[in-house]
Amino acid sequence: MKRAAATLFVVLACAPRASAQHETGAGGLLLGASGGYLEPRFRESLKAVSGSSSGVTFGGEVGFLFGDHLFLSAGARVFGKNGERVFVAEPGGTVFKLGHPLKLRLVPAQATLGWRFFERRTAGIVLTPYVGAGGGLISYHEESTIAGETRSFDVKKAGAHALAGLEVGGGHLRFAVEAGYSTAPNALGDNPDGVSRVYNEKDIGGFTLLGKIVFNSGRR
Repeated sequence: MKRAAATLFVVLACAPRASAQHETGAGGLLLGASGGYLEPRFRESLKAVSGSSSGVTFGGEVGFLFGDHLFLSAGARVFGKNGERVFVAEPGGTVFKLGHPLKLRLVPAQATLGWRFFERRTAGIVLTPYVGAGGGLISYHEESTIAGETRSFDVKKAGAHALAGLEVGGGHLRFAVEAGYSTAPNALGDNPDGVSRVYNEKDIGGFTLLGKIVFNSGRR
């Protein structure tokens, strides 16, 4: 995941030298749908209870492009996993499955202020690199059934994020690939049934690599 994100940043850094750049007068409404990969910051805890430290996430966003460069957007994504309660004595120790079903859900809701660079045409393909940063609220929900009793743990935490992406296409409908990082510290650790205390994992942010479909209503 981190290697893929680094590759995207290299592509963005090299893009300005690819070919001539031009303005588009493309200000207007932005609508997007996304899906891809999420690796949460609590990956060791997630791996212990579900067998995997990452998974699929999907969501959507709406925004507005002011002129050719500045944009503001708001959106949310959903990430979910099924597993079971476990016992771990110490980090790196043996994971003992307890047989109690567990479900967890992570929902980051984020507002982003960003900057789109000039469109560039490379090998006949229009490319638009962009960057952004902002804040929001990340919701974490965990639910399990132990001895017939349903227990839940909920926390909402303010967080911050940064992202970089590359949009492909010059019409109203475009495609993009986007790498992002978010952080929401001191959110976990208070759950008496959780293993995050053992691994000292408290942040519910994470790394994302997304594929996106974007509709831009602006004029060409």
